[in-house]
Amino acid sequence: MRDVRVVYRKYDDKLHWHQWMRYLGEDEYGVWLGAPAGSVSQRGAEPEVTQEQAHVQLFPRDKWFTAIFNDAPRYTEIYADITTPVEFSDDVVTMIDLDLDVIKRRDGTVFIDDEDEFAEHQLKYSYPPDVIATARETCDWLFRAVSTEEPFLTVYKTHLDKIR
Repeated sequence: MRDVRVVYRKYDDKLHWHQWMRYLGEDEYGVWLGAPAGSVSQRGAEPEVTQEQAHVQLFPRDKWFTAIFNDAPRYTEIYADITTPVEFSDDVVTMIDLDLDVIKRRDGTVFIDDEDEFAEHQLKYSYPPDVIATARETCDWLFRAVSTEEPFLTVYKTHLDKIR
């Protein structure tokens, strides 16, 4: 298994969340990477954060989101970031985080997070109208899809099995 660097940036190109993950494969949904329990991630230059549970992440091709699938017992089962389409190279995936998040809790509760940050950053970073519209459309679709469509129902579990 090869390691891949995951790099989220903000619209002003400032470094956001970043970490190393293991390449697990690619399917019709996109590229799957995984991180075992005890892996670390970091926001910008802040101290590293150690992850207590394993997680896998989906990086779709030509879509405006990425999604993290957490192993139990973590309270957040799915955490989807609205992003620009992912840019792929051999050992790095990069994207711009557009603030909006769709979160599905383990109890089935689904909600949209950071709408205030999205509104604030539209002004601060001068998001173009097409970026705003596509981010909102993707967020609205994900809000429904995380409870009704693959890979959000069972597909991700096969990848979690690989990284455990």
